[in-house]
Amino acid sequence: MKKKILIFIITYYASFRLKNLFDLIPFKKFKNYKIKVLISDDDSEDDTWKLAKKICEANKSLVFIKKNKKRLNYGGNIKSCLNFAIKNKFDYAIMLHGDGQYHPRYILPLIKKLEKSDCAAVSGSRMIYKKNAIKGKMPFYKFVGNIFLTCFFNFIYSKKFSDCHSGYWIYNFKYINKKFFKNLTNNFNFDNQLRIFLLKKNLLINEIPIRTIYGTERSSVHLKYAINFFFETIFKKFN
Repeated sequence: MKKKILIFIITYYASFRLKNLFDLIPFKKFKNYKIKVLISDDDSEDDTWKLAKKICEANKSLVFIKKNKKRLNYGGNIKSCLNFAIKNKFDYAIMLHGDGQYHPRYILPLIKKLEKSDCAAVSGSRMIYKKNAIKGKMPFYKFVGNIFLTCFFNFIYSKKFSDCHSGYWIYNFKYINKKFFKNLTNNFNFDNQLRIFLLKKNLLINEIPIRTIYGTERSSVHLKYAINFFFETIFKKFN
């Protein structure tokens, strides 16, 4: 029986890349799976929702859309999508970011890695081949910060991850349920908190190498994220 897979795209002011991102999804390669797409907009006030509706109208049998009535933030939006996937009995869910930083060409490799290793999750790593991070124009401060914080995480949890800051995930609902993420943060540290939770449940997380696409925009949340990552990596180890 074909696996039922949800590709969910989280968006917030993503009108400048959403259509292009959707067009890059290689649907022809997914003949062995039942694929659906969910575009989940986090109460954007630009043209993101208008574009999401156009994509849905042109692909009615394939695409679902939803607009959060109030902003849920990064982690909250992911939770709402995972809840949607579980409610609708999907086997796996794959997260894409509406800004286009993570290329859809890696969707099939993520699926294959998950199936081959029968793990709880797989994340795309920009740092298995560190030269690719530089070629992808990862800002230098992100490059150095990623290496430092990932090494710190590996030291605390005795693991060998190459990239603990990726936002490119596939989730396996054979192992993950609502209780796993219900009480996790709604903010940018959701991915790290879920990683810690899965590890404390003795569940396996794998990685595949990816390249990312960095634009000229810059986020203002990096310092806050790094501080939270550092302290929660320590404290959640013992909680």
